[in-house]
Amino acid sequence: MTPGYSHIVIGAGAVGSATAYWLAQAGAERVLVLEQFELGHALGSSGDHSRIIRRAYHRDDYTALTDAMFEAWAEVEERSGLKLYTRTGGIDLAAAGSAGAAEIDQYRRAMDAAGIRYDELTIDDIRTQYPQWTVSDDTIGIHQADGGILDIRRSVSAHSSLARAAGVEFRSGTVVTGVRVDAHGVSVTTSEGSFDGAHLVVAAGSWLGDLMPDLGLSFSLTLSQEQVGYFSSPNLSQFTPDRFPIWIHHSDEVHYGFPVYGEAAVKLARDMRGHFISPSERSFVPDDEEPQLLRDFLRTYLPAADGPLLLSRTCLYDMPADRDFVLDTLPEHPHVAVFNGAGHAGKFASLVGRILADLLTVGRTAHDISSFSLRRPAIVDPDFVPLFRLGTESGATSAATGAA
Repeated sequence: MTPGYSHIVIGAGAVGSATAYWLAQAGAERVLVLEQFELGHALGSSGDHSRIIRRAYHRDDYTALTDAMFEAWAEVEERSGLKLYTRTGGIDLAAAGSAGAAEIDQYRRAMDAAGIRYDELTIDDIRTQYPQWTVSDDTIGIHQADGGILDIRRSVSAHSSLARAAGVEFRSGTVVTGVRVDAHGVSVTTSEGSFDGAHLVVAAGSWLGDLMPDLGLSFSLTLSQEQVGYFSSPNLSQFTPDRFPIWIHHSDEVHYGFPVYGEAAVKLARDMRGHFISPSERSFVPDDEEPQLLRDFLRTYLPAADGPLLLSRTCLYDMPADRDFVLDTLPEHPHVAVFNGAGHAGKFASLVGRILADLLTVGRTAHDISSFSLRRPAIVDPDFVPLFRLGTESGATSAATGAA
């Protein structure tokens, strides 16, 4: 096979566009990005305005990457002229002694291992520093100063624009229908013809399942349709980024939310609501039940933010059975790299793109990504029990897989 391109990237979302940028930075001269929709579309995992960016994470595998994560975003901000990261601080709250408090303990351990500073929050601290919250007397928490908002839509624009300016070729409206891999390269079949390359990156999000047979992969990929809500309020000035942080509330369910950003409203959602679907069932029409559940949360915990629903948006989690990243090259074909973000990759998108570029240019990365291997039990063991709540170890939330 005679390669026409040095590198082909499937998917031009947050990670695919980042990979294209970092490949160009690494000196790759013939890079092609294939995108089935229009560039900048909101049909995958990169729609809406905001994603939480944070150092507080359930395992040190992720927390250890956060220095490099912030460095990657800072470089892209400087080169693009776009502000991508808004620092608000971030808080995690739970009832003392609860399963949610145990999750926060995991965050503490991960940050301690990485030498990252955070502050403990007593109930008096919470009520004094964050009077927007109405919480019970047994509530505890932590604050980490670097938490904030990543503008995911701007990030795709920044990476794509910089990559195109560096000579990367983007083809939109090009549906990938098949991949052939051999020892010397790849051939990608599309609706617009076939393209040959020496290296391949698959960053296709929930569409990865369609390509798995061609890549020799067979692990379970579960899809859950999630939904966020933006709520109007007469008190929006209490929830601006300079007065209100990003937050995660750990209870029987995990809720997370943002200050006012992108819309004149407060945004929140349940994490991993577990609306499991097949790929053909994906819908962009929000349901009517979720906003009521979210308003119930606001009325209980953030009453000043309660108000009419401004809008809802759906998104999709596409997850391996352990809900950890897949970030690896194919075991028999190190010139082919695969990424899956498991529903929580937005904050790491630029760094992931850099790692993928490193794997396919110099053949290695300086970062420990062993936990995200294609050889781990959740990928190779068909009897692995799904664990879909981040930070849960035993007795974790599980569900039947929605797609393979």
